[in-house]
Amino acid sequence: MSNLSSGKYAKFISDRSGLEFPYSEMVIEWNGARVHISEYEPKQPQLNPKPHTADPQGLQNARPARTEPQTESMLGNNPLSFESGSSTVTVTETNTKREVGDTVVFRNVDGSPGGLPFTVLETSTGFTITSVTADNFVFNLDQTADITEKSGGATVTAGPVTLTP
Repeated sequence: MSNLSSGKYAKFISDRSGLEFPYSEMVIEWNGARVHISEYEPKQPQLNPKPHTADPQGLQNARPARTEPQTESMLGNNPLSFESGSSTVTVTETNTKREVGDTVVFRNVDGSPGGLPFTVLETSTGFTITSVTADNFVFNLDQTADITEKSGGATVTAGPVTLTP
């Protein structure tokens, strides 16, 4: 048998207040402290967080990635350069992404660029690009220009043969 005291005269010292209380009224808190019933504090709910599951990664009714349709590019003011007696036309388009062999269609051409009717440039079949630099591309017309000039107007657009709505 052990020699520990027991009974109605047994006392203990509270770990929280340091006061003496009857041994039979002692309780042990969640952190191991031995305290009187009047000093007992239950464990705070924040110390027992609910399990958190990961967020789902998939989407219901997801759409696959798509390729953006080609669109028209607004060109600067008077982007078309003509030389008298030449069928070559140089188009100024800042940071052009066009490549040799691409087909380009012009819309909204003003006046008579290069002395030619604007309808020569606004064909539905477009023109095939023969040369590209950082800010210019070149194509050939079926006719030669009568005037050396930069023209076309302020609302000229260059785009693909077919525009997707």
